[in-house]
Amino acid sequence: MTVGFIGSGRIGSSLALVSVAAGQPVVLSNSRGPQTLAKLADQLGPLATACNYNPLRDGQIAELDNHSVTSSELIQRHLPDAKVVKAFNNIFFRHLLALSRPAGSADRSYLPIAGDDAAAKATVTAYLDTIGFGAVDDGSLAGSWRLEPGMPVYGPPSQYGPLTDDAGIPAGEAQIRAAIAAARR
Repeated sequence: MTVGFIGSGRIGSSLALVSVAAGQPVVLSNSRGPQTLAKLADQLGPLATACNYNPLRDGQIAELDNHSVTSSELIQRHLPDAKVVKAFNNIFFRHLLALSRPAGSADRSYLPIAGDDAAAKATVTAYLDTIGFGAVDDGSLAGSWRLEPGMPVYGPPSQYGPLTDDAGIPAGEAQIRAAIAAARR
């Protein structure tokens, strides 16, 4: 399995680091082009390559503004042969690096995921396990708005601790499920 990242800022770079450390090949992308990722790909070694995707190139998108589709559904539409699974958008990059724990650990953190393909979600769940996180399935890409900014499950301070705490605070499965359930549009 190769893990592709749309966005290679702090979260994407941290995910690439933990992925390569777990033996997973990665493909990095951002809106500035693959040449801006060459240094990071070189640092990560032979399991990392750079590519490019720019979701903002089309300007304002009415469907996103009026909430008729989620950003993840739009990405799936642009990448029809891919199996898009939304993950990692709700955790601070430093917490991603600090909260990894083996399966069975009492203080293991869980991350919400959403996608339309059951096999792809199972693959992402297995991938999360290899890098030290559990998964909470939030359903389809249409429902992935519950994982967006402003929702209870989205990032600090509601989950995983404040941005000023590099070590973070583990967020268990029940805590993530409760935050998802509290989401209102």
